[in-house]
Amino acid sequence: MMKYQNHSIRNLLILFCVAFSSQLIAQKTIINSGWQFTLDTTKTKWETVNIPHTWNKDDAFDDEGGYFRGLGFYQKQVYVPIEKKGLIHYLRFKGVNQEANVYVNGSFAGNHKGGYTAFNFNITEFLKFGAYNLIEVKVDNSYNANIPPLDIDFTIYGGIYRDVEWIALPKQHLALNDFASEGFYVDYPNVSKEKASVEVSVLLDNFDVKSASNILEVSIADADGKIIQTEIRKVEINAKTTEKLKIHSPEIRNPNLWSPERPNLYHLQIFLKDKNGTILDEKSSNIAFRWVSVNPNKGFFLNGEPYKIIGVNRHQDYEGYGSAVPMQLQEKDIHLIKNMGANVIRFAHYPQAQELYKLCDELGLLVWSEIPVVNKVTNTPEFFETSMTMQEEHLKQYYNFPSVVMFGYMNEIFLRLVFDNKSTDQEKEDAKIYSYELAKKLEDFTRKMAPNRLTVMALHFNEVYNDTKIADLSMLIGWNLYFGWYNDTIPDLGIFLDDQHQRFPNRSIMISEYGPGADVNISSTTPKKYDYTQEYQLILHKSYYDQVMARDFVVGMTAWNFADFGSEFRGETIPHVNQKGLVQYNREPKAIYYWYKAVLNTKEPFIHIALNAEQPLNLIDEDKRTVSIFSNEKKAEVFLNGELVDAITFINGLAKADIPFINGENELKVASDSQEETKTLQVFKSDNLKTAHFKRFGINLGSHFSFYDQENNVTFVPDRKYSENLYGHFDGTPYNITKDKNQGIPNNIKNTKKEGIFQTMLEGCTIYKVDVPNGKYQITLYFVEPQIKSNIEMVFNLTAEKALSNQDTKKQRVFDVFLNDILVESHFDLAKTFPDKYGVTLTNIVNIRNNEGLSINLKPIEGKTVLSGVLIEKKD
Repeated sequence: MMKYQNHSIRNLLILFCVAFSSQLIAQKTIINSGWQFTLDTTKTKWETVNIPHTWNKDDAFDDEGGYFRGLGFYQKQVYVPIEKKGLIHYLRFKGVNQEANVYVNGSFAGNHKGGYTAFNFNITEFLKFGAYNLIEVKVDNSYNANIPPLDIDFTIYGGIYRDVEWIALPKQHLALNDFASEGFYVDYPNVSKEKASVEVSVLLDNFDVKSASNILEVSIADADGKIIQTEIRKVEINAKTTEKLKIHSPEIRNPNLWSPERPNLYHLQIFLKDKNGTILDEKSSNIAFRWVSVNPNKGFFLNGEPYKIIGVNRHQDYEGYGSAVPMQLQEKDIHLIKNMGANVIRFAHYPQAQELYKLCDELGLLVWSEIPVVNKVTNTPEFFETSMTMQEEHLKQYYNFPSVVMFGYMNEIFLRLVFDNKSTDQEKEDAKIYSYELAKKLEDFTRKMAPNRLTVMALHFNEVYNDTKIADLSMLIGWNLYFGWYNDTIPDLGIFLDDQHQRFPNRSIMISEYGPGADVNISSTTPKKYDYTQEYQLILHKSYYDQVMARDFVVGMTAWNFADFGSEFRGETIPHVNQKGLVQYNREPKAIYYWYKAVLNTKEPFIHIALNAEQPLNLIDEDKRTVSIFSNEKKAEVFLNGELVDAITFINGLAKADIPFINGENELKVASDSQEETKTLQVFKSDNLKTAHFKRFGINLGSHFSFYDQENNVTFVPDRKYSENLYGHFDGTPYNITKDKNQGIPNNIKNTKKEGIFQTMLEGCTIYKVDVPNGKYQITLYFVEPQIKSNIEMVFNLTAEKALSNQDTKKQRVFDVFLNDILVESHFDLAKTFPDKYGVTLTNIVNIRNNEGLSINLKPIEGKTVLSGVLIEKKD
């Protein structure tokens, strides 16, 4: 009996060892931890970092112009046991921005250009087995005229910002040397509601010095994991060669079709075995049965049915991380997009993490994927070659994701040319020709390599795309349109779309970008173009949606952008950030996100009150405040402090209610038959400041919008002309505010985070009065010199005007500052004291007596006065 038990134990141990060794035959290890990193070219000072990593997560957001673009060095010691000597070893980098040179034990393993696609290097010949091996990576994110993207409206974060993998495989395995693909490609020769077929092309490598007899097994399982068909092939792979096989599956009857509403997936599994049946390598993929097409008159079709696509663009960076974002946060983005009700996502302007595409397969999101040939082409063989290689990597690495229905290759390629004031007319004509040539090469290549996808290109609002006929190349054209922001008015969108459709009736078109900037700390009851209010963002997005839905020929629209993202040169109300997101840089939703959810997501009842309960609400000389409410319900009732104040009906997800808030705490509740939301708000309501009680009172001079100052927890109210018992200016005009421009100065204000106050100002104001009651107050005045020269040029505002930065720096201003006739600052000269656009404050204690209120007197000595804000704080 004991002998039998020992024999059984020995057999179990043998089985365990076989199982363990078979796992070791094909092994993939993520080697993200414990890298050494330095920017020191002498390589004498190192720090320990983990991948993903970027060296620009901080300096791309500081007050200093520019961010480091140059060389960074990484190294890591990896022990390779002697038992792995018979395997083939690869290093796989999923993303290095933007050029990488890899060395193993001092030997050059390879170079890769381009920051957004993966690459593999076979490092077997360089390894020492039974010893530690030194992996070194030299990374360069310098501007390189031969590597796209060139001049762009997003930050190029340097570093190894996606996973690094060590892959060890037997000498026979699915090829990894075909532009870092997985070594197989899935096609669907015939797909219909009645039947579907699958064709799998497999590349098999044999690194042995002799031929090998192998077994290739390809199976398809349904959503429940049940194997519905299996194909088995015996394969002879010659020594030192790559064999290509095509496996045709039998037709699947009545397939479950894939769509965003029903993302039905099947599962493909590929096994490569030796002649004894031992698994040498295995790969898997989602597969799905769907087909798409476009029609110039009827738009987009999915599975033979007309289908309007509504969604977002996405950049991959995230507040506090740059581009080195943990995968769980990136995947949260996709869930947020799906939860909003979107059915399409454009991964702009570069291929993003493959894990996200897989999630789009699973959740049901159509995908537009593209390479970063953006704004400009360099007329060199190197640039053309790099662009073509990028697209081949892109197509082969993302080919197997069924959610990808569009492959793109260019975005706004003539943007720089349109605003080029240096090149000659001939040079511009030449640029049109060679840019078209590259586009034609990329289009032809994409159609050949991905015949079951739509080709797509994005254009900006300019006739040059029609004149050069570059707009006729791709199957689908995306127009990046900013009517009501950079160009003209919001209704001009429909006029443009109708004109394009009439002039070019054979083109299929969509809106690939649109949207205004919006800051959650800025609000207005009179929203205007370019003021960064959430109220204006809602007006524009809602109108665009209505105009697109009214036109069958428009394929759809993808909002710019899902989230705010880093763009180092920008000087918006949050510097270095493009604020057109539906959610903030930290992914907290803006109001517009909830409106889209109300319109697009009909699965679950939903209500949202478009007020931020954390921000105090000020009502100055207002009886009621109009509040936007979003819901996918039909009707609801509105209650204030327990009392019914309105019954509302939702039209396209929106209803508005006039709320008679009271001074102090207010409870606002909106309730439908199945849902309700309640918010508690602090409201300061007054029509007479002399009798009001407040701890802090702020005024945003020269502006029609309020600004919430998180640091002081106070909402700065909009400016106004003086009226008795309230506040306002007696003279002066808003600086640089026009009919079409409501930002003031579009620059980063150094030494502050209160751009929403400093970027607008009154110029030429000599008297400003606030009728506060008697008492002791701390008065803080906010100033900035708007005419100091800056290097910022708002090219991406898509206007020919340069920023105010180029004005004559000699024409500055000097003035005295008085508070209630007491001189608090003499010969105040911002330009002389502060050599850049600094946020400057003057703080003084003032005792107000005899009901005189607060008077701010600015007496000019040279030039005109400026004043951006006032904060009044009660001290007793």
